Amino acid sequence: MPLTATISPGAAISLVANELLHAAERTSVANARQLDDLAALLTDADRVFVMGAGRSGLALRMTAMRLMHLGLEVHVVGDTTTPAIAAGDVLLTASGSGTTESIVRAATRASEIGARVGVITTAESSPLSDLADVRVRVPAAQKLDRSAEASAQYAGGLFEQIVVVIGDGLFHALWQRQGSSADELWPRHANLE
Repeated sequence: MPLTATISPGAAISLVANELLHAAERTSVANARQLDDLAALLTDADRVFVMGAGRSGLALRMTAMRLMHLGLEVHVVGDTTTPAIAAGDVLLTASGSGTTESIVRAATRASEIGARVGVITTAESSPLSDLADVRVRVPAAQKLDRSAEASAQYAGGLFEQIVVVIGDGLFHALWQRQGSSADELWPRHANLE
């Protein structure tokens, strides 16, 4: 079946960029205190664990890398070398719906152990939001929302993009507070690529 283009790739890129800019501005204004609290949660943690499913999980892996570049001890849940979480640690999660079973289960376990939980979500109220020590709510469509009201993009595309931007924004703010130069961070970059 041949595809009929109704939007050019260039116009689609502009649409994505404009949606992301608008969502990022709304997120930073509506969650200014929560973002500061999330930054403090990460820097005060003994260790940081990140967990998300699908593309949200991939976005958080990018955040994990940048936090490691800052010198934090960071682990990606599900990797074979990830240790047990403990009191004093932080579990940073991303779930648009806030109902992804594996993430809710992990956040429940982390809370029971005494670890703190950071949540990035679109859901004001959800099982995952209820477990959050810090919750950042993103104004984006959930994966199953096909109404195109919150975003014209497919599935949770805008949410996943804003997770990357939040992670990079947290990294940049923490890096500036740390006062390290780019040259000082560079030795932590992977050298077995």
